[in-house]
Amino acid sequence: MTTALPPSRFSPMNLHDQRLDLTDRKLHFAGIGGCGMSGLARMAKRFGAACSGSDLSDSSTIASLRADGLTVTLEQTEQSLPGECDMLVISAAIREDHPEVVEARRRGVEVVKYAQLLGNLMLGRTGIAIAGTHGKSSTTSMLCHILRATGRDPNFIVGANCPQIGGGFGVSTHGSDLLVAEACEFDRSFHNFHPTHAAILNIEEDHLDIYKNIEEIVEAFGVFARKVPSNGSVLVNHEMPHRLAVTAGLDCAVQTIGFAYQADFRVGIKAGRVRLHHKDEVVAEWVSPLPGEHMAYNAAVAVITAQRVGVPWDEAARAVQTFKGLDRRMQLMGKATIAKNTVPVIDDYGHHPTEVDTTLRALRTRYNPKRLICVFQPHQHSRTRFLMEQFAASFESADVVIVPHIYFVRDSEAERHAVSAADLVDRLRKRGKSAMHLYPFEAIVEHLRVILREGDLVVTMGAGDVWKIAKTLLG
Repeated sequence: MTTALPPSRFSPMNLHDQRLDLTDRKLHFAGIGGCGMSGLARMAKRFGAACSGSDLSDSSTIASLRADGLTVTLEQTEQSLPGECDMLVISAAIREDHPEVVEARRRGVEVVKYAQLLGNLMLGRTGIAIAGTHGKSSTTSMLCHILRATGRDPNFIVGANCPQIGGGFGVSTHGSDLLVAEACEFDRSFHNFHPTHAAILNIEEDHLDIYKNIEEIVEAFGVFARKVPSNGSVLVNHEMPHRLAVTAGLDCAVQTIGFAYQADFRVGIKAGRVRLHHKDEVVAEWVSPLPGEHMAYNAAVAVITAQRVGVPWDEAARAVQTFKGLDRRMQLMGKATIAKNTVPVIDDYGHHPTEVDTTLRALRTRYNPKRLICVFQPHQHSRTRFLMEQFAASFESADVVIVPHIYFVRDSEAERHAVSAADLVDRLRKRGKSAMHLYPFEAIVEHLRVILREGDLVVTMGAGDVWKIAKTLLG
């Protein structure tokens, strides 16, 4: 478990009416190429800080940061920490033995995590935090779209790229006090947030390299919920079994959302049209912008949260149905032409069994393919090992499953050798699923070009770089 960093001396931790002043502060971001880190660096720059950063590989994000006037180095050594630096901002993946962290400690430069800085920027503002095992980026993007479309002009950070709202971050041009962010439970990062309003979409087993069991995860969400002040609100999934454990003893307003009649807000969907009921009254209705009950649910959370900060129900409903989606969430990449056959190619970020199952079901309903072919790249060896049986059961809606190597990130070498992609393939085959382990990516593309035929649908899925297969397949 990663040791928590101490509170930032720049942050007025006990003064919720006082904003963190970054004017003329010199901030350096280690791992600035990530979607969240790059957005936070840009936000800090707009709030008056002088920002620089480092990363290990070049990308379009790095090029964009440089175009915005940020100095970014493509190495991470003691020398890459600028000579003048007030604060080193690190992602949750950066460890204490990282060269820039070591150098910052030696110099007495303050080291804070991404979530600490973002959480402290909520102080003195109306913070809105979207938490949950699944759906954070989609819901946060939908909410930001609603707020922008209805003239609310929020500050926001999203952990994914949503072109419709200008990317993964936005800073109010009119001085809005709204700050919207997704709140991740990894490393208990969301404990650093100070939201006025929070939503908890769902809670399931995940990040079991950090948490011992589901009980620890539920406890962590409870701590997050207690960060909401008495004049704020928490919107929580009605159907999840841990709801009462998370919300017990909260001083703020608590309401539930779900598909059950007993929920404070009930979501109904029929033929792509969503109705949102509050008790027995239909308060909003819209055409679902994305397929799947899970996306109807996410949209409903966004609509309710927007209403809580002043957006009328009808305006929120009109806005959400114009949402166009975000990158890597059931994203139609294009259509591959193979031997005169035209095959849609979808890319998705799903990397948890529930996400895999829900997404595949939604795609089958939306496209009704003759064969649904899923190229699934497991993300993390520890997640694959801990949730192996759930993963094996999550591909029922797929006809063919192709599994490349597990994407290696954060795990130890011992964990890396404890499980392999072939183990998942074996479980799938035992369940009667057509499954195979292929590598490298080029071999998968070659295989797809041989087997694809008219009426097929291909989806590449995972939190790693499996999207490259979709891009190559499209040529």
